[in-house]
Amino acid sequence: MTLHGNARVPKTIFERVHFAFVPLALVIALFALLNVVSLFPFTSVFTMPASYVAGAFFATLTRLCIAYILALAVSVPLVALSRRGPVAEKILLPFFDVMQSVPVLAFFPLIAGVFLQFGFTDAAAIFILFLSMVWNIVFSLIAGLKAIPRDIFWAAHVFGVKGFAYARRILLPAVTPALITGSLLAWAQGWNIIIVAEVLHTYIPNGTGAQDLFGIGSVLVDSVAAGQTGTFVSAVVFLVGAIALINFFVWQRLMHYAEKYRFE
Repeated sequence: MTLHGNARVPKTIFERVHFAFVPLALVIALFALLNVVSLFPFTSVFTMPASYVAGAFFATLTRLCIAYILALAVSVPLVALSRRGPVAEKILLPFFDVMQSVPVLAFFPLIAGVFLQFGFTDAAAIFILFLSMVWNIVFSLIAGLKAIPRDIFWAAHVFGVKGFAYARRILLPAVTPALITGSLLAWAQGWNIIIVAEVLHTYIPNGTGAQDLFGIGSVLVDSVAAGQTGTFVSAVVFLVGAIALINFFVWQRLMHYAEKYRFE
């Protein structure tokens, strides 16, 4: 396994600080612009309830984190099960493909009948996010395992590497790029589905607003319905800025880290 690609990494402290503050400066500039705009009488609609929007964002982020952990915990044994042999692969891979193709909305009767019937609204939202995430990780891991050269497995067998040492020294490094790629796709899908996950009553027969959850997705929908342009703009700015920061500080660094484990 060798380092793949020519990605440039900032070497000096100045470069690191400069690159780190580019997305942060963008967010601050957008917030400052909204605050300046709000000073004019004809734009008094642009208010900035920062603590309210921030609280909604972190409520959504918490649900996404829980859903991702669950998706990761389920994906690993599913992939391991599909690798048990040719028969398991022929049965499970088509099943995984079918499950991935089923829209999340198709599970709402189950969600309404199980989770919401007993008032587990947060669990319902997390389950929806989990469904949107898990198959991205599953198929990325499967692709990552299939991309491992057979020479690696042969060498491990020759040198008697097995068990925990085999998983830690061979499998985990080899699938790291695929795992990070699948995780990135899973989170992107999770962000796309947050409105569905948090504004539950819209998709449930005879649903009420009491079934909705406090989060950035519900804030976006409710602010549009109530004509609260300022809250909506604030939520959009905060959401875009926060996702940009997470992408820069988390995913870009993980993707760069994974490059050294890619096979050429």
